[in-house]
Amino acid sequence: MIKLIDIVKKYEVNKNNIVTALKDINIEIKEGELVVLKGASGSGKSTILSLIAALSKPTSGEVIVGDNRVSKFPDNFASDFRRDNIGFVFQKYNLIPTLSVKENIILPLLPMNLHVKEIETKLERVLKMFHIEHKANQLVKNLSGGEQQRVAIARANINTPKIILADEPTANLDEKLSLHFIDMLKELKAEGKTIVVATHDPLFFGLDIVDKEIEIHQGVLS
Repeated sequence: MIKLIDIVKKYEVNKNNIVTALKDINIEIKEGELVVLKGASGSGKSTILSLIAALSKPTSGEVIVGDNRVSKFPDNFASDFRRDNIGFVFQKYNLIPTLSVKENIILPLLPMNLHVKEIETKLERVLKMFHIEHKANQLVKNLSGGEQQRVAIARANINTPKIILADEPTANLDEKLSLHFIDMLKELKAEGKTIVVATHDPLFFGLDIVDKEIEIHQGVLS
């Protein structure tokens, strides 16, 4: 499902300062697996997620997702690929606080020119799946952290993507809410989703639903 082959990623801070974020990364993730990328902040976990989602390109090496060589995509193809295949849960949720729950969730559908009825059907499905039907018309800014996370996960699933990427998803949650998030991952895994979680939260380590833990230290696999 997902392959990273001989990946190197460098960032040019300025002419005299080039930072190597990833070096010689080789990872293979099978369809339906739940994989945890573990490591300290700045280790390169988020960079790997951005490469899988075609949000950025490697300096060298290749990223393959399904039958797609996503590291070779031009920007417009990358955008279409993400819309059709990837659900991304960001660390700070990336919700629009002045919009309602339902307005935030349907944002990924707007470029698709779907019929209103189809949008409503998709919306109803994820509202029920993540138990936030009763919050549909509330402004996101009035929700708790746990509720905002449910909205972010619902938005990530609105297009029924094959792959869910989550970047430090429990960083802003207490232990109880973090465990609720893990329960939601169990449900998504049971649906056959391929899930990659970047985290340094020890709650994820050794879980029975995790197929593989990959440790990264300063851009290198440990």
